[in-house]
Amino acid sequence: MGETALGDIRVLDLAGPIGLYCTKLLADLGADVIKIERPGGDPARSIGPFFHGEPHPEKSLYWFQFNTNKRSITLNLETADGREILKRLVKSADIMIETSPPGYLDEIGLGPPVLREINPRVILTSITPFGQTGPYRSYKASDIVGVAMGGLMFFGGHPEDPPNQPGASQGYHSSSLSAAVATLVALYHRDMTGEGQLIDVSMQESVANCLMWAMPYYDFNKWITVRQGMCITSPVEALKLPMVWYDLFPCKDGWVAGMGIGGAFSGGPEAWDNLVDWMDSEGMAGDLKRERRREVALGLSDAQNLPKLMADGLEAFQLVLEERKEIEETLARFLLTKTKEEIYEKVQPWRVPTTVIHNIKEVVDDPQLNARNFFVDVEHPELGIAAKYPGVPYRLSQTPAGIRHCAPLIGEHNLEIYEKELGFSGDELALLKEQGVI
Repeated sequence: MGETALGDIRVLDLAGPIGLYCTKLLADLGADVIKIERPGGDPARSIGPFFHGEPHPEKSLYWFQFNTNKRSITLNLETADGREILKRLVKSADIMIETSPPGYLDEIGLGPPVLREINPRVILTSITPFGQTGPYRSYKASDIVGVAMGGLMFFGGHPEDPPNQPGASQGYHSSSLSAAVATLVALYHRDMTGEGQLIDVSMQESVANCLMWAMPYYDFNKWITVRQGMCITSPVEALKLPMVWYDLFPCKDGWVAGMGIGGAFSGGPEAWDNLVDWMDSEGMAGDLKRERRREVALGLSDAQNLPKLMADGLEAFQLVLEERKEIEETLARFLLTKTKEEIYEKVQPWRVPTTVIHNIKEVVDDPQLNARNFFVDVEHPELGIAAKYPGVPYRLSQTPAGIRHCAPLIGEHNLEIYEKELGFSGDELALLKEQGVI
């Protein structure tokens, strides 16, 4: 691997789960990220699943994923000696990422004024559930609180069901992405001016910033965007959607998306006719050859047609939606006789915007991802294996990013940093360990 984008940047990582992805992003770009763990290991090491199902702080797959390319030292900031050691580390740091409650760093004598006095060039990025100010600043929150109070959770699911939490910690990831972007901008500012700065990242705001058109739609129309699931069953709901909806259908070996009326036939009448002819060739088109069925399918495929379809009133439009359901029931019976790949390959030439829905095995086996060498094998010497990881989702032609080594063991780099860089002797380190400082 050639010269990296952040190869001359040092990051002190004091982040919990809400910020681990942020520091991983910086590490993948080449930064020297020093993960500061409490003696005995970071609490995130207790998050499963675990290698071979064996709970152990050195076998957390969660930890493996979010801590590639980092170095690890142990340090107890609740001790005076620990805080003094951190101050020494801050002198050579460019960035510090932390996720402690607002005010905590000030309480232990490591607040922004102290850090800025030690190193005016340091960038301090604080990621918290609700930010450093406001009535909720001191509230604790997990990922579900972020996606719930940020508004994203309300969109998930069907209108008749309760809101659903999106998978894969989207609140934490949104916060980390916001923090990484802000930190890189602050780094550019520092390079131009020589001054570091403070960055205040709120998970709630990060989530609320990703709601697409819901905010202006409410502001302009005073309509609260409904949970739409994959279909619309109410004329009133249809009016409140400023975009086309899509449908999910089960098939022989999984699911496909986009095959239904909502958006699937934006390729025009030819797409509908080809699909119905395919179904008819196998005796499964039912009454879809009728012109009325064709009119309903094509009329509902574009949200701009909704006012025309509703011209005869809500009651008439409700009948149209009931016809839609009957059409899709016929389509669903047919799709259950086909595999995902059969459906995908067949409809592509007809310009039907359809996709297969991958499970994780299919993601790993995906020919596109593998053709681009997205996955990388990372050696785990302590486990005696090489594990497959998702790589970086971008390509930099001059300063390549990527995974260079696996997540560190607890305090794996104590000697490397404390002895070789800070000048502690072996006896001093033994005493600090005995006193619970490292």
